[in-house]
Amino acid sequence: MPIIVNLDVMLAKRKMKSKELAEIIGITTANLSILKSGKAKAIRFSTLEAICIALDCQPADILEHLEDDKS
Repeated sequence: MPIIVNLDVMLAKRKMKSKELAEIIGITTANLSILKSGKAKAIRFSTLEAICIALDCQPADILEHLEDDKS
């Protein structure tokens, strides 16, 4: 059950750079990069909330669940 992180899509829609978002929400660009790449194992609700506020979006705009193929 993969979780897809669409943070790069939302950043592009809002015409915002990763560095700018990292500064706004108070995390390092390295940690934001880990989140963007989908390599993060977890995300704090406070961080998710800060991202949603900064990008004026909902959590579902950033995180997407894909079903595993059962073939």
